[in-house]
Amino acid sequence: MSVPDDVPVVHAVGVVKHYQALRPLRIQDLRVRRGQAVALHGLDKTAAEVLVNMLIGSSLPDEGQIRVFGRATSDISSSDEWLTSLRRFALLSDRTVLVEELSVEQNLAIPHTLNLDPLAEDLRAQVRAVGVEVGISPEVLAGSVGGLDALQVARVRLARALALGPSLLLAEHPTATLDAAGTRAFADTVTAVVSARGMAAVYLTADQEFAKAVGKDVLTLKPATGEFTSSSGWRRWLS
Repeated sequence: MSVPDDVPVVHAVGVVKHYQALRPLRIQDLRVRRGQAVALHGLDKTAAEVLVNMLIGSSLPDEGQIRVFGRATSDISSSDEWLTSLRRFALLSDRTVLVEELSVEQNLAIPHTLNLDPLAEDLRAQVRAVGVEVGISPEVLAGSVGGLDALQVARVRLARALALGPSLLLAEHPTATLDAAGTRAFADTVTAVVSARGMAAVYLTADQEFAKAVGKDVLTLKPATGEFTSSSGWRRWLS
């Protein structure tokens, strides 16, 4: 189902979510439109996970409403429906488990099949195309996950997130393990991929340089009120 241009891909209003923290997570008004990239400051690792879980509908806010792709997450009525809706999200997180005993291309094939040895040739070609798109060399694709450096792992997780052709990237602190050079390289990669695919993106990050590189808008959350303020002079997608 396509989303009209005037309907936000993400729209969270009056959201309050209690979790194991000193105060609940509050989001007063957040809107992300189709094709827009927004970087959010002010959410630590746990709060970022809580927000992503609400955006994908695996948990619901205690107050307020979240609409994604024009539909309230509270309207998802079955596990089958939720699993179908999940295909529209690219989830970039260290919560994505990579199996060290498998090759990189086998790890990238997991969203498609569990028949990994051997991979069907058409699936191998599909996996390798995504790998090339995110900057993974054929040699790395053929090797095991176990020996990868932090930047290569980030690229593999990005490729894995893109496997099913999603429309919205949700990234939780994606540069937490990267050095400055790795952060710059990964920012270039993810920006190019999101732009080429016409995706919307929400980056939850504490890395200001990364946020400036990938986010058309960089917004900082005021935890006490749930308001967002612009961290720069860029135009905001809030009203």
